[in-house]
Amino acid sequence: MKVVLALTLVAVVVSAPSRPRYGHFPTPSYRPAHYRPAPSYRLTSSYRPTPSYRPTPSYRPTPSYRPTPTYAPAPSYRPAPSYNTVPQYNYNYAVKDDYSGNDFGHQENRDGYDTQGSYSVQLPDGRLQTVTYNVNGDSGYVAQVSYQGEAQYPHYQPSYSPAPAYTPTPSYG
Repeated sequence: MKVVLALTLVAVVVSAPSRPRYGHFPTPSYRPAHYRPAPSYRLTSSYRPTPSYRPTPSYRPTPSYRPTPTYAPAPSYRPAPSYNTVPQYNYNYAVKDDYSGNDFGHQENRDGYDTQGSYSVQLPDGRLQTVTYNVNGDSGYVAQVSYQGEAQYPHYQPSYSPAPAYTPTPSYG
């Protein structure tokens, strides 16, 4: 049996080609390849494509609807008021609040270009300041300032007493 096996192995080695074969290699051919020209897409004279738009007509078509009538309705508003009148007014206000200490007010009278008025305010030092003013046409703003009362500057007393500073007792130990 060993002899048959050895002979089979020798036959396989002898029948194997001397070089490895990895794929099919055809023999070279030097014939030129068959040439076929690219197709030509020339339009023939009988071909006319249909337009994808509608050409404008050379005439003015009649409308297929009735246009709305053109008329102007009567205005439903009044004419604008005239503001060329001479200004004339009087006003005043006053505030006096004892709890918060607010005391102020304003008073003004106007007749055309003549304006007269006054305003007052309570100052922090306790006085009442009053400004009386007058404006007559192009004369400008003319003011007269007056004070009522006497300025008071009370000595400042803090309403709290600071906490004592912490001084620890020495410990010897």
